[in-house]
Amino acid sequence: MSVPASSRRLRLGRYSQTGQIYMITAVTYNRQPFFSDWRAGRLLVHQFRKVQQDDLAESLAWVVMPDHFHWLVQLKQSELSAIVHRVKSRAAREVNAYLDRSGQFWQRSFHDRAVRHEEDIQSTARYIIANPIRAGLVKRVHDYPLWDAVWL
Repeated sequence: MSVPASSRRLRLGRYSQTGQIYMITAVTYNRQPFFSDWRAGRLLVHQFRKVQQDDLAESLAWVVMPDHFHWLVQLKQSELSAIVHRVKSRAAREVNAYLDRSGQFWQRSFHDRAVRHEEDIQSTARYIIANPIRAGLVKRVHDYPLWDAVWL
């Protein structure tokens, strides 16, 4: 099977740097809303926390939406692609088992953006965790169960 051109473009120029902060976005296959069940979303959250426990990266903020996630992460001891691959593959295995399904779970690749030091990292985090409000899922972020940020 060939990789779509858009997926190949996501990898062009990808560079990992220890200490760098990245905003990551990954989308479920065909935008299926697997995480509409908050318990399935908690399985993904467990993988974010496992990366931090293993001292590979520090999770600064994240939100799990029904069909994608946004994750603000600072690299420590691993390559960006390796961390995201680990989170996606382990979460897919766990969520597929929980939902009693099989098959492709994520769209290929992911989107990343390095957050420059001159940018306000906290405003990037606020943007991430306000996603459920912008999507019309809740009126207040505290009413949504699948988000966190180190500043709160």
